[in-house]
Amino acid sequence: MTDLQLTQSFSMLALNAQRSLEMITAKKVALRCIAAAVILEVYLDQGFTQTKNQLALKKDVLEQSHTMLFQEIILKSLARQNAKKSWDLRDWLKRASMLPGSTLKKLEQAVSGSLKELGLLEEIPHLLGCDLYFDSAGVNIKEYRSDIQEYSSISENIRAEILEDGPVTDETICMLWLLRESGCMHDFFSRNELDIVSARMYKLYQGAPLAKALYPIRIHRGIELAAKQFFRMKKGAVKTQVGSGLNFLFPILERSQAVFIDLEAMFSNPAARLHDVKQRLESKGHTVTVLQEGQIPTIKIDNIVYQAIPHAIYGRVPIHGVRLIPKPLI
Repeated sequence: MTDLQLTQSFSMLALNAQRSLEMITAKKVALRCIAAAVILEVYLDQGFTQTKNQLALKKDVLEQSHTMLFQEIILKSLARQNAKKSWDLRDWLKRASMLPGSTLKKLEQAVSGSLKELGLLEEIPHLLGCDLYFDSAGVNIKEYRSDIQEYSSISENIRAEILEDGPVTDETICMLWLLRESGCMHDFFSRNELDIVSARMYKLYQGAPLAKALYPIRIHRGIELAAKQFFRMKKGAVKTQVGSGLNFLFPILERSQAVFIDLEAMFSNPAARLHDVKQRLESKGHTVTVLQEGQIPTIKIDNIVYQAIPHAIYGRVPIHGVRLIPKPLI
């Protein structure tokens, strides 16, 4: 596991599978939380002078040789807002998360650049590019892909600390808060596990000073998170048989959650169908691992697990293929 800053570790989770060329709502939510992660990172590194509940940025923080560009972008932007440079933790986090879109774009370029230099992040064709309609239209969509091994290490480390009895580090306390504020908890914990996470966070709130100061703070913007949760609701809907039908009826609303891959063979057996799907995805630059074969196989595409459900589109000529539906955590 690479020794990463808190901001970089969270960005590995938050930017994965996000569109790299467009500022969509989900990515904006992620970037606002990445900006907040910068503040928490400096806070953990003793970069503030604390007087009662007021935090003042130490003068030498931005002069240190190891200061990262993404830290400079956030800290200098906030320094211009207040000559005193002194707020409580809540205000530092809120103000960082409310920086304008132009600053968030610079932050994205800086943090993604730092991860690319380490070989931990790359831009690849978006999964939507494999969809019949996008592929035939020649639409070019790019997405970020976090290094698969590092992504797994970070997420499993968080899960292990919070789901098992034992000490929880300050970094994990911060990561849980960032996942909560970015609306990403469901990506890493099942519904049953979320009950455990909730109880664990409350216990941390009662006993850990950092959690007691951090967990009551809310930075998400209601409209943006509501929009993201709307698409999460649709994503949740496709996990049921009825929901799958809804998504097939209105695939344009959330195409990335119901990607249709057409197959050359009209009636192929499961093994041949899976081979064709895997070949199509790999030809677009995706890393595919077959987790379970069968009539409805389970495959891991880059860092996300999907079910490949046989499906057909009926028009003048029926088009047979599969729908890729995100598989829920159990």
